Amino acid sequence: MSSQPHLSFPVHEGQRPRLSRRAVLWGGLAVLTASALRPGLNALALDFDASRMHASMQSRYGAPGAKALNAWLAMLDGQKNKPLQQQLSSINEFWNRAVVQTEDSMLWSQPDYWATPLETLGKGAGDCEDYVIGKYFSLLRLGVPGDRLRLIYVRARMGGAGSNLSIAHMVLGYYETPVAEPLVLDSMLDNIMPSSQRKDLTPVFSFNAQGVYVAGAQPASVDRITRWRDLLARMKQEGFLP
Repeated sequence: MSSQPHLSFPVHEGQRPRLSRRAVLWGGLAVLTASALRPGLNALALDFDASRMHASMQSRYGAPGAKALNAWLAMLDGQKNKPLQQQLSSINEFWNRAVVQTEDSMLWSQPDYWATPLETLGKGAGDCEDYVIGKYFSLLRLGVPGDRLRLIYVRARMGGAGSNLSIAHMVLGYYETPVAEPLVLDSMLDNIMPSSQRKDLTPVFSFNAQGVYVAGAQPASVDRITRWRDLLARMKQEGFLP
């Protein structure tokens, strides 16, 4: 897992006394005003130019890449109109099985690279951000509202309950409402659990297309995350249509 991007947001505790510190960190804020940052994106729907996607995969990754893309598209097609819980589980399991965990320095010769879903499928490998990106855009494709999903940077404790060892990690959170406890989709686990059951994870900040969220601070524009902007630009070239 590569290091998280540096963002100089203040974290003010104690402003919302009815919520535990852990709930605030997970994003259980009483008021969220992200829609004011990016009007209209709460109804974001992801569309594909399938012919461009296939051409991109075939040219860059050959027959194995095209096969991986077809498997993803077939899975998405099979999950249309399924119950949400089934969609979350199927998306989580698909990406956890389709991708081998590795480091960006080995895969991309860069310390931190956010791969598009097609790049991750083409390589068949990625780090924690790549799993989350794949899951996030898969759920958008199935019609899950973008404001119910957040990419969440966490510290993940390794080695059991008594361990002091932790690593930077990213998970995907699904929020039924802005104040709900999120369900956590994690590349390290196939089981999807509420955040309260993930005592091994300590959230740092989260973001989605609507904004960046830090406990105790007003949401900020996601445009300040340059890797996110670069990711969307590359996805557009591949055939993803916002």
